[in-house]
Amino acid sequence: MPLLVNGARVDLSRPTGDMVRTHPQLEEKAKLLRSQPAQIVEPKGLLYVQQREFAVTTPKDGSVSILGSDDATTCHIVVLRHTGSGATCLTHCDGSDTEAEVSLIMSSVRSFSNSSACGRLEVHLVGGFNDDRQLSQKLTNQLLRAFDLQPEDVHLVTFCVTELNDREEQDIHFPIIYGIAVNVKTAEIFPATFPEKGPDEDLRSAHVLTGAPLTNIYDAKTEQLRIGPYFWGPFPHVDFWLEQDDAQILQNLSTSPLAEPPHFVSHIRSTLTFLKEHPFPSQSLFPDRKPRIYKKNEEGLWEQVCSDKI
Repeated sequence: MPLLVNGARVDLSRPTGDMVRTHPQLEEKAKLLRSQPAQIVEPKGLLYVQQREFAVTTPKDGSVSILGSDDATTCHIVVLRHTGSGATCLTHCDGSDTEAEVSLIMSSVRSFSNSSACGRLEVHLVGGFNDDRQLSQKLTNQLLRAFDLQPEDVHLVTFCVTELNDREEQDIHFPIIYGIAVNVKTAEIFPATFPEKGPDEDLRSAHVLTGAPLTNIYDAKTEQLRIGPYFWGPFPHVDFWLEQDDAQILQNLSTSPLAEPPHFVSHIRSTLTFLKEHPFPSQSLFPDRKPRIYKKNEEGLWEQVCSDKI
């Protein structure tokens, strides 16, 4: 069934600007979201989702109350929620395999919503800007098409992407919102930044840099964050990249060099260093082929647990 706005099917044969003009409430909601200052989300009760990861949970979750992601330039952050069950999925898409990724998050939300006959599926899209290579627009179009192909009705509620998330400064374009969070208890969505992006930030980033597909990192039934097992071979030319200056890394390893957040290069360097230190994660990180498992402790922070205790 189709992608809907206010009960009317979205006409994907026309430019997205036409869709926004046809449904002005989308622009109004985008303006409202853009006008909010980014909230700093502390680690307590947070599940941070990196690029090419997703997590789904429900309001019954006793460990996680906030799902969030940031550092999106041309990427889009997607929140899919079932209003009956409250099952909420957040993912950070980069256009690597959008149709398969949307099918995956649809099935993940569906798995928590079977017993709930009432309610509807609502999607919120945030991210991107008017970048020179038009990667953001391409990803916007891919996401709209992918949701329109789903067997269920999907209601587009928030559309703050590409031209609706763009600001210009001295002829250079930037995203307005780089990150968002969703409160899984209240369904509130708001711009956000995250001082803590862990656990295992470098390991998870290395998984992405080596070409990982979209990966589910959370088991809501056991309230466990599960990282890996991940496997890759030696990263090509890792020493060469680590020898480059900041400008070269920014120019060659970013989809939008002028719009990246200030910590982009240090993050990439840290990930490359991790890849150099762990050329064979099957030996150094996952010799037993088991995931690294975390649960929230009494302070609401992730704590690693031994797999033999589970």
